This record gives sequence, C-alpha cells and structure tokens, in this order.
Amino acid sequence: MNGKALDSRYFPLILDVLEAGVFTVDPNGSITSFNRAAERITGYSAEAVIGSRCSEVFRTDLCDKVCPLSVSISLRRTARNHEVYIQGHDGRPIPISISTAPLETPDGRLLGGVEVFRDMSQIVDLKRRLEDRYRLADIIGKSPVMQRIFEMLPLVANSNSNILVSGPSGTGKELVARTIHALGPRKRKPFIAVNCAAIPDTLLESELFGYLKGAFTDARKDKPGRIAAAEGGTLFLDEVADLPGVTQVKVLRFLQDRLYEPLGSNRPVKADVRIISATNRELDEMVRRDGFREDLYYRLNVFQIDLPPLSQRKEDIPLLVNHYVKLFRHSTGKDISGVSDEAMAILMSHPFPGNVRELENVIERAFILCQDRQIEPEHLPPSVHRGPREPGNGTIRANTIDVAKVVSIRDALARHGGNRTHAARELGIHRTTLIRLMKKHGIT
Repeated sequence: MNGKALDSRYFPLILDVLEAGVFTVDPNGSITSFNRAAERITGYSAEAVIGSRCSEVFRTDLCDKVCPLSVSISLRRTARNHEVYIQGHDGRPIPISISTAPLETPDGRLLGGVEVFRDMSQIVDLKRRLEDRYRLADIIGKSPVMQRIFEMLPLVANSNSNILVSGPSGTGKELVARTIHALGPRKRKPFIAVNCAAIPDTLLESELFGYLKGAFTDARKDKPGRIAAAEGGTLFLDEVADLPGVTQVKVLRFLQDRLYEPLGSNRPVKADVRIISATNRELDEMVRRDGFREDLYYRLNVFQIDLPPLSQRKEDIPLLVNHYVKLFRHSTGKDISGVSDEAMAILMSHPFPGNVRELENVIERAFILCQDRQIEPEHLPPSVHRGPREPGNGTIRANTIDVAKVVSIRDALARHGGNRTHAARELGIHRTTLIRLMKKHGIT
C-alpha cells in the first residue's frame, strides 16, 4: 500500500492519547519526553522531569541492579513485561509493567531509548483479593478440603478445647497449630513447641514439667519446663505418638486437672495452658494395638483436624508455587517472576511424597539455579522429572518432560469431566495454552 509517511508533528499528539505511559531518554539516561499517561500514572509533570535522569524520578527496585532501559540502550535490544514498583510523586509505591527498546536512526545512530509502562494497580489489587480469599494467616489453599479447614479454624481458635492435628509429614501441622493460636484469645501469650520424637525419653519428662535443684545428679538449679514457659498460651506437642508410656500418664493427669509436678517436687503446680498436638501416625490404630493410651487419646482428640497430602489437593500447587516464588524473590533479590507452563505441568504431575515442604525445597533449589526471569524444567530436580510408575513392577517410565505433561493434563481433565477451563485453572496455565498442549500431544 502506497501513502505518505506520517507527519512527525503528529507524534506527540498520538503519544498523548495512549493509555500507557511513554517516556524517552537520551543515551545518558536523561528524560527527553514524557506523555500525559506517564504524568497521570506517576503524578509528575513533564516539565518537572524532562532533563532529569529516569532513575532519579522512578526509583524502582531495579534501578540499583539491572535497569531494563539501560540494557536496551547498551545492547540495542528490546525487553518486555518486566514487573516492578516505582515511587509516585506522593511517595506511594505503584506496580507497573515495563517494556523498553533502543531508539535508533535508519542509519544506526543511537538516539537513546524508550520505555512504555502500564499501571498494574488494579490487577495487583485483584490478585491480592483473590489471594486473601484462598489464604488464612500463612496457610494457602483453594481446594474444597482446605476451604473447609479455613472455615473451621476461627471457630476452633476461639474455644479452649484440646486439638489434634493429623496428616503426613510436610503438610504443615505446626503451621495450623500456630494459626489456631494466632486467631484465638491466647495470641498475646507464648506459643511453645515440643517435638516429642526429637527429645530422648529420659529427658522428655523434665523438658515438659521442669525440675527442682537436686532432683538428679546434674540438677544444680531449678529449671522451669515447657508447660511453665507456655503459661497463659499454647503448648504444641508435635509427634505426640512418640510420648513414652510413663510420660503419657503424667500428660494425662495434666490434661484432666491442669496440675503437674516438676521432677523432685511433691507439690502440684497449676497451669493455664492450651494443648494442641500433632501426629503423622494413626493414633486410633495405635490405641487398638496398645501402643498409646486410650484415655490420653480421647483427651487430646476433643477436635481433630486432618490435613490432606498435597497429592490430594493438586489445585493448590499453583497457589503455593506463586507464594514461594514471591518469598524467595524477596529473600534472594532475584527478578524471577514465576514458572513456565512446562515447569508447572511437571510440578502438577509430581506426587510430592514430601508434601508442601518438598514443594518449598523444589522452588528454593530452582531459585539457586535459575538465572533468567522464569523457572524452566531444567531448574527442577531430577526426582520431580520422573514420570508415573508402570503398573505392577514399580519401575519408572522414561524420564521425559513430555510424559509428565501428558499425565498431568489427562489427570486434570479427568478430575474436571473434560472441562478445559477448569482443568487449565487447576494446572495454573491459560486455557489456550492447555488446548495447544492437548493438540501437540494428541490428547482428546
């Protein structure tokens, strides 16, 4: 199509009708133009910023690290969709998404650079509200089972009853206990945790109840126990199934009367302490085999909260991944925005025998290896890449990314009756990406 070139006098008018902020800089980083959307988003007028260095105006968290605009100018290449926070004229942080490019004449002479940015405040606010919906304190989950637990916890927290939290290792039992404590009337008092499996049987009783000077050979002075330390607050007995028999009797008495005797004393001490216990074993089965006192079991288990393994709440994996990406991005300072669709598909297909704790370790490891803006399959550990087991012989299929993707997609579609929108949401990818992957791998 033939036609005249656009009159350059129209360029400022065109820039001013754009919804996106646009500004240009010279090769030294000094601002040379600033459109109206840029004024509206930042609160700065064009007159106030032209001639200033962009780092002095925007003060982003990348200015002191790797500035995308500086990289575009020096390497003469574009950069797209970096999410950063800038400081507005009034000092408030503003989330924006920026794209940058060098400005060159047709003969290759460098004039400077251009940055286009969009205000992400509404999107960030929407994400925050969605996260709040699927979050209670530090517990994250949108699966039906986790939503039911979210509904129960505030009610449980306001009671004074003993709670038993059960579930496989790594599911976050202590996190649930701390949340119950934080939501209840004892939140300003101590939360004291004791791992019953980590303390030798001979020492566990003195750790819980304390001792008086002279109670045994090395008792040179009085030492309060964990119950005394938790006065007015909560005592968390983790791995309570490992309580030795003699200690079970003394814990039972404390639960019945709220009285205990430190070692070396015959005078009962009264304590106001709430007990929350946790186990990854079947306590009721241990009771049937005489491995745990039945009366103590019923005292501990006034209300039971069962935490499911991560393999039974796959739809929570994308939420947890995003949570840990934010956590490690903040602690490491790395500009990693998330995981790729391929990496997410692998994570969704992994059974996670170590549950949430294993997922956290996987993302932490990926942050060590990843030098880009997105975690890719090669940043995940070999154990996560393994495909499903062959039926009958327990051997591992070919260690390929494609196998993991196909399995995770088929499983998600099966769980949602073939609904692609719901399956894509569970997998943490866009619906069009799911359709593309289905076509690529012949999934119907």
